[in-house]
Amino acid sequence: MQKSASIFILVSLLGAAPSDGADLSQAYIDSLVNDPVLGAAKQGYEARREVVPQSRSGLLPSINMSGLASENRRTLPGSVVFDPGTSLPVPAGTTTFRDHGWQAELIQPLFDVEAWFTYKSSKARREQARYDYRFTEQELIVRVAAAYLDVLRAQALVESTEADEAAVQRQLEQVQQRFDVGLVAITDVLESTAALDLAVVRRIQADGDLDIFFETLSTLTGVNYPEVARLSEKLPIINPEPLDESQWVATALAENLEVRSAQEQLAAAEQELKARLSGHLPTLDAQVSYSSFTTHGSAFLGGKSETEIYALRMQLPIYQGGFVSSRVREARARRREAREFLRGRKLVVSRDTRNLLQAVTTDVARVKARMRAIRSTESALEAIQTGYEVGTRNIVDVLEAQQRLFRSQFDYADSRYKYVLGLLLLKQSAGTLTPTDIEEVNAFSDMSDPVRRRATLTRQGLPPRT
Repeated sequence: MQKSASIFILVSLLGAAPSDGADLSQAYIDSLVNDPVLGAAKQGYEARREVVPQSRSGLLPSINMSGLASENRRTLPGSVVFDPGTSLPVPAGTTTFRDHGWQAELIQPLFDVEAWFTYKSSKARREQARYDYRFTEQELIVRVAAAYLDVLRAQALVESTEADEAAVQRQLEQVQQRFDVGLVAITDVLESTAALDLAVVRRIQADGDLDIFFETLSTLTGVNYPEVARLSEKLPIINPEPLDESQWVATALAENLEVRSAQEQLAAAEQELKARLSGHLPTLDAQVSYSSFTTHGSAFLGGKSETEIYALRMQLPIYQGGFVSSRVREARARRREAREFLRGRKLVVSRDTRNLLQAVTTDVARVKARMRAIRSTESALEAIQTGYEVGTRNIVDVLEAQQRLFRSQFDYADSRYKYVLGLLLLKQSAGTLTPTDIEEVNAFSDMSDPVRRRATLTRQGLPPRT
């Protein structure tokens, strides 16, 4: 995933045109650099992978060196005399001298089963950390896409409420004219005025929500975008391939990163149990040491000695207060815990994959149905307006028909964005989501009519997109 993301950044930057705004690809590139969640996950992965060299050190030789320098004073029983230099009394048998020496030692483990299985467990934990980090990368794709689509969805709602407000305003003006000439009652004017007030409230709320979603996108990317590209109507809304639930589930169980992380967690727990069971076995080390010691005092073997030692050292733990047995019980429980966690992840991933596939196929049908609903509500509005002109329908019917039309237009846009996000979530559940999927969606970006930020408040701490 890291390599794919790097290639994606390079290709996107080479093909990007200068703009004050951003598209989905640019937002993703910015998030790779600035998202604190991904940044923290990367450093966590770097820390967790160090468990391998740490555990491997238990199988490699160790070299230690130590030194000694001392000032010694030795007193023997005897009479007291006065030092002619200081006139102080000192024991007649007192001498002072210095010692110094050093020692170097090399120890090479020859037989340590516990250290070997601990090393194998650490390799599995490193793989678990890698899968966890790759999952965070996939999560970033989904989070950026969701935040970006929320901006587009909020803009669709703004346009729907603006159209509703404009339509109600025109309707109020017409009703007022008809009331002035006595064609309608004051009730129609009041109904239209109330409808206009509600439309203004909805438009104000939609404007505020749009700015909130821009702010959410900025939190992920670290950049305040003045505008972002829309998604073209040419974006294909089609069923995912293959349209076979069992194939999607099989792929998810094999490739889903959370499942693979749980598998490595179980593998690590199994190796850890073997290491703990080996705690009762003996260990065998080869030891080589050299020491040199010099004394300026009297010594039976002379003032200087050198010692070389070549040895095999065996240790056999007999009893350590139940410590080893307790660690074995703990490791067995950890293995059972990891096995149950893996089983749970598989069940959840299978369920989510089936549900997401069903949701995406439902979104495909929903988009088509809502397109037809727009045409139907347009025809219904025309008929109701005609009925109002001839007196068979009232103003409330007209206002409700207008709201249904604008609502159906927003629902159509909303269903398209839900389809895109659902497809990305399905691929994430299947473990196949990559930055290429962002690029495929971004190929249908349309910067000719961008979504512009409405708020004029000054933001601090985030640079504008230039």
